[in-house]
This record gives sequence, structure tokens and C-alpha cells, in this order.
Amino acid sequence: MADKTADLLIEIICEEIPAWMQARSAFDLARLFADALAAANLVHGQMHSFVAPRHLALYVEGVLAQQQDTISEKRGPRVDAPGQAINGFLKSTGLTREQLIAEKTPKGTFLFARTKMKGAATATLLPAMICDILANFPWPKSQRWGTNSFRWVRPMHRVNVLFGAASLEGALDMGGAKLPFTTVSRGHYFDAPVDLDLSGVGSANDYVALLRGAHVIVDQLERIDMIRQGAAELATRLGCDLKTKDANIAETAGLVEHPHLLVGTIEDRFMSLPPEVLQSSIETHQKYITLQAHDGSFSPYFVVVSNRLSDDERDAVILAGNQRVLRARLADAEFFWIEDGSIPLADFLPHLANVAFYERLGTLYDKSLRLEKLAADIAAAIPGADEIIAARAGLLAKADLATGMVSEFPELQGIMGGYYAKGAGEDAAAAEAIAVHYRPEGPDDSLPATAEGLAVALADKIDTLVGFFGVGARPTGSKDPFALRRAALGVIRILIEGNISLSLHGVLQNAAVYYGFTTIDDELLPFIRERLRVNLRDTGIAHDVVAAALGNGELDDICLLADRATALGNFLCSENGAGLVACWRRATSILKFEESKDKKAFASETDPSLFVNSAETELHAALEALPKASTDADLGAALISLGGMRAPIDRFFDEVVVNDDNPSIRSNRLGLLAMVREKMLGVADFSKLEG
Repeated sequence: MADKTADLLIEIICEEIPAWMQARSAFDLARLFADALAAANLVHGQMHSFVAPRHLALYVEGVLAQQQDTISEKRGPRVDAPGQAINGFLKSTGLTREQLIAEKTPKGTFLFARTKMKGAATATLLPAMICDILANFPWPKSQRWGTNSFRWVRPMHRVNVLFGAASLEGALDMGGAKLPFTTVSRGHYFDAPVDLDLSGVGSANDYVALLRGAHVIVDQLERIDMIRQGAAELATRLGCDLKTKDANIAETAGLVEHPHLLVGTIEDRFMSLPPEVLQSSIETHQKYITLQAHDGSFSPYFVVVSNRLSDDERDAVILAGNQRVLRARLADAEFFWIEDGSIPLADFLPHLANVAFYERLGTLYDKSLRLEKLAADIAAAIPGADEIIAARAGLLAKADLATGMVSEFPELQGIMGGYYAKGAGEDAAAAEAIAVHYRPEGPDDSLPATAEGLAVALADKIDTLVGFFGVGARPTGSKDPFALRRAALGVIRILIEGNISLSLHGVLQNAAVYYGFTTIDDELLPFIRERLRVNLRDTGIAHDVVAAALGNGELDDICLLADRATALGNFLCSENGAGLVACWRRATSILKFEESKDKKAFASETDPSLFVNSAETELHAALEALPKASTDADLGAALISLGGMRAPIDRFFDEVVVNDDNPSIRSNRLGLLAMVREKMLGVADFSKLEG
């Protein structure tokens, strides 16, 4: 007879869950219940998680209605053990001698106690399981309310549990009061504030449909799609395109239970503000959706996502209220734009002397002076970069942090500096470098497009890394409060994608000198190299190939190291590469065995006069013809030369017996193999390659 199963629905109703926590909370709810069900040996079917501002739910299909019966086994003494030992075992198990089973094992015949454990009903296990998960839910931030000690992201109102179309007895201990399990959900807070009976829900689709009927779109992806499609349709009618990115639309979807879209208009007087100011005011601060004309220019239209059902009179009130709020926000931005623009950007620089960068790292003014020198140093290594322009941009890069606009809109730092520099008559290339010097701010962000921009961006990130490592503020475990991993990855991306070849150690040392440090922190270069390993692996290069290309840290040219990893990966995929690696493993296996017996059994050299077989002569000649090993040489060319070794090495192993009876010949042949190993290690660390 097939095992009986039942569906499980768990729904938590609380006050608004912050939008940025919603997706993760739905994921965590499913993960925690999957782990708990597995620990209880309860097989289940597909899981469906849902989240809306006031609803967090999980629907689990086909949960076993009862645990499987299990057999508990306990081994006792040998069958011929003294009676006292056997009686003690019987007492510990509660069984009689006749109930024990004698069974042969490799160590003799032992007595075993086997007890059949009947599985518990799932309904009796779920209440404790649910309460434990909710009590220990991993919210990034949580709170207590009232006199309760229980913590949740926001005050909780209901815990609904339905198992097999029936309510489940139980209650959540709030540490001061108990919240009984119910099967009564709730509709839209404004437009359908009614109780919803969950007892008729027989599937995940039923649950979604029931809530939708009460104007709650509990499926987060459905809400996102409704907003994206609706905004796109409105944009088309207005002759525009969507400008807001999907991540921002997803955040907006976390603010509403049933999205309804309205179109607002920016007043003409504000359209002369920089588009980034408009974007920040409208999208970042007000959570509206921005549009752009087909030519990419900022559109005067924007989309408000309302959390109310369509009603012409109410829509007009909502839209008017939102436009009034936006007008005030843009008026502030307009004031700062005019006030800041009336002062040359360089005049803001002295104000940075009153702003601390970090403890023991001076002020932002000190950082500006360091960036002036470091950007010039780096520009000297970038083809086409003007050192004087890079230095000026480095000096002024942080000046906009003292402006009113950036104080009000901190996300515009750098960008506003670029505008103010241009308005003050600074060189256009310097203004551009200032505007983009924070890039790349993440894996999806683009690099600065100019040589000077690359120089200043590198200088900013390197100065930050050297400074924080210099005072011991390194990342620990998962904690990285100063985003130093992101800074290191930014350095790596700029060097690789910008094709910039320079001695990273030298630049780091210069940065340390500008701080007044005697040297760079010992852990900084390894930290950057480790980020490089991760970066290269993310591009699809195997981890052992990356390890072989990077070696043990002799090289500090990130661009060259990345090229080496790519070249080595391509070479190993070729016929010559795969064959040469097989030869490497055979040669090193022989050498390792001989060295384990006597470390001085041979040297990494050979005497041609002792060659007996022409295969030895051919291999030796090929080895001698290889270019001198150099870790900073073009690896691609070195690998091509090394690939030519495959045929003579193959011939050597086919025709030559290394373990010759004559000790001199044997040692000479081992020396020839040692030359092979030395030459290959001079190109890349082949010992890091896995089998």
C-alpha cells in the first residue's frame, strides 16, 4: 500500500516586511523546512514559497503523513560472554534473552538487540518544528514588541497552518503570550480587509488564487512582472522606453500587495537638472519608475506604483500627492545644484580637512593629496594617460563630498564632482575621470572609459586597500565592513579588462609611502592574488590551472597573470598540452620515487657522453634548445616551445629504460628527466595540476 501523504501550508501574516528582505525570507523559509523535514525523515514533494509585504508563506506538496518505521539496533556482548555481562545488556535494553539475535561478525558472534520503532504521525511533529523555525528565523534585523521576548522582522499577527486540508493544533510561544495556529488569512490591507478561510485550499495555485481574489498578489515574481509589463506598456504609449533597472522594479514590487500604475510628469523647470539627479530623486528616493526617450534622453514622465485598486477620483489624489512630494525633492536638488555650481570645485577641497577618512588614516583632505600623487604614478604605466590630468583629477576626486548636493544625495558622489569640475573650467578629461573614479562598483558595473579615469579609479581603490590593511582593518570571515574585497576585485578588473601591465607591489609600496607606512601589509598582496584566483575561476578556468599559472607569488603583474592562466588553459586543452601533462606525470612519478630513496641520487643535469640511445640525444637537444626559463616571458610562446617537447619525451619513454643496470647511465637518465621537470616548472607550476 502506498504511503499516505498530505500537503502542508504555512502562512505568517505580519506588518510590512522590508522590501530588501522579502526574497531572502521566502528562500530561507523553504530551506529551513526542507532541512527540518529531512532531519525528521519525512519525504515531501515540491515546495512553493511566497512573499508579499504582509504575507510570508510556504506550500509543501506530498509530505508523508507518518514517519517510516525504523529498526533500532544495539550490539551487545559475545554469545559466550559471562552471564553477568549478558544480564547487564538485557537490563539496558529491556528485552529477554530469547529476544536477542546472535549474529556472526568478522570479530566473532555477538548478541544484538533489534527494536522496531514505529514512526510518529507528522501532525504531532509539525507544531514543534514550526515553532523552532520561526523562533530562530535568520532575519538580518528583527525586533520585539509589547511585553513579548519573541523576535520577528515586524510585529506578527497570525500563524496559519493547514496540513492535509485540516487545521493543526498548536501555538507559537511569544515569550509572554501564545499565538495559536489558525487557518484564517487576510486580504488587502486597504481594499479587502477581510478574513479568508484557508480550509478549502488544496494546492499552491488555490492559495495564490484565494489571495488574488482579495487583491493580494502573494507571488513576488508575478508582482514584479505586473509592474514591469505595465510600465513598459505605459512607456510605449508615451513614446518612451523603460529606464529603471529590474533590481529597482523588484524593490518597488516589495512595497505593494496589488500594484496599480499611474503616470506622473516632471515640471519643465526641473528638466535642466543633470539626469543623474533626476534619476536619484525619482527612482532612488521616491521609488518611482523612470522612463527615457528613444534617443536615451531623460523623459519628463515617470510611473508611480500605487498600492490601491483603480479609482479615478482616488488615483488623481494619489498622483497629486506624489507629484507634490517629488516637487519638493527636486526643488531641494535644484537649490543645491545652483548653490554648489556657484563655487569652483577646488574651493570645496579645504572643507575635507574636517572630515575623517578613518581612524589613523587621516582626513579626506589627506586622501586627496595621496590620490594626486598615486594617480600620477599609475598614469605613467597606462598608455595614453596624461599624468598631470590624472593628478589633478585625483586631487579633486573627493571634493564633491563637501557639496550640498552629495550631502543630500550621497549616491551621486563622484558624478556631481564631474559636473562641478566641468562647470568650473577644469580640463574635460579630468572632469570625466572624477565622475567615474568609483567604477567599477560591482560585477555588472562598467569600467572608466578614459585612461585618466582608469588611473584615478585604481588609485582610489589601492589607497583604500593599503590604508585599511595598514592599520589592521582587514576582512575577517564573512565580515567586510569597508568593502575591501570589492575594492580588490575592482583593481583586478581594471588591470585585466583595461589591459594595464604594471608591478602591483611597486604601486602598493608607493601608496604605503604616501601614508607614511614603512612597508605594505604582508597580507595585502596574497589577499589580492586570492581575489584574482576567484575571478579567474569565475571566468571558467579550472582551479588547478589557475594555481599552476599563478605559481607561488613571484609575479605581481595581474594582467600578465590573467593572460598566463588563459594561455595555460588553452594549451592544456590542445593535443600537445594533454600529452605533455601525461609525460610530466610519468617523469615526476619516477623522480619522486627515486628521491624518496636518496635525495642525491641524481642532479638536474646530464652528461651527453653517457647517452646510449638516440632518443636520449634527441630529448637533450630539444631541452637545450628551449628558451631560458623566465616567469615574466610570454607564456603563450613558452608553451608553444614546450609543446614541441612532447614528441621527444614520448620517444624517450617508448625506447629508453630509465632503470638501467649501469648506475652511471641510470643516474644520467634520471638527470635528463630532472631537466624536463625543471624546464616545465620554469614555464608554469605543473605540480598544481590535478589528475
